[in-house]
Amino acid sequence: MTAAEMPLFAVESAGPDTVPLASGGRLPSYLRDHRKRLRDRFLQGGAVACAEYELLELILFRAIPRQDVKPLARLLIERFGDLNRVIAAPAEQLRQVQGVGDAVIIELKLIAACAERMARARIIDRPVLSGWQALLDYCHTAMAHRETEQFRVLFLDRKNTLIADEAQAEGTVDHVPVYPREVLRRALGLNASALILVHNHPSGDPTPSQSDIEMTRQIQMAGETLSITLHDHIIIGKSREVSFRSLGLL
Repeated sequence: MTAAEMPLFAVESAGPDTVPLASGGRLPSYLRDHRKRLRDRFLQGGAVACAEYELLELILFRAIPRQDVKPLARLLIERFGDLNRVIAAPAEQLRQVQGVGDAVIIELKLIAACAERMARARIIDRPVLSGWQALLDYCHTAMAHRETEQFRVLFLDRKNTLIADEAQAEGTVDHVPVYPREVLRRALGLNASALILVHNHPSGDPTPSQSDIEMTRQIQMAGETLSITLHDHIIIGKSREVSFRSLGLL
């Protein structure tokens, strides 16, 4: 086994597509050649040179070093829809797929965590309003595929630079408790001058509910009394977002 094929974590137990090892405990030559060709293609042409299931294969190589992972990669894409949804899928749902264990889940969640950190790095300590698309990209990366609602607040200083991004509450599939007093108390503690509210709709439809509208108005009115501006409230759906300001609700 080469160094590149050594797992970072515990190897998955044998599944239905486990390949008998060649003498010396090595992979059969056809699998070694396939992995080398795929790695070389990715190194030379990048992601555009590979299909989504092939990119997933490259991820799975380290988690399952002694198995043909192409069937599992195809199965995961078929089950969840695309590579993005595979990586973002909850661990308990991934574990229901035959052949997926801790090693695969850790590899996928590690990539998800890195993607979120990279997206966040593009907006933290930077003027948010001039980098709006980067903000939306980050919100989608962090929240679009969550199975329950999450309410986040982005705290800005007087120059509209993001000084803090905090998850204020976790909810159910269709509700998250929000307390305007706590939001404003935290804003005062951070010496924030403005806010952007963000939450997700696990149903995929980002259309604001009446309770969303009422809660937003409460925070806006409370903020005005403290000279704290509410710039926007963004609702993240599966593939698109809705801005209260663009809808004329702010």
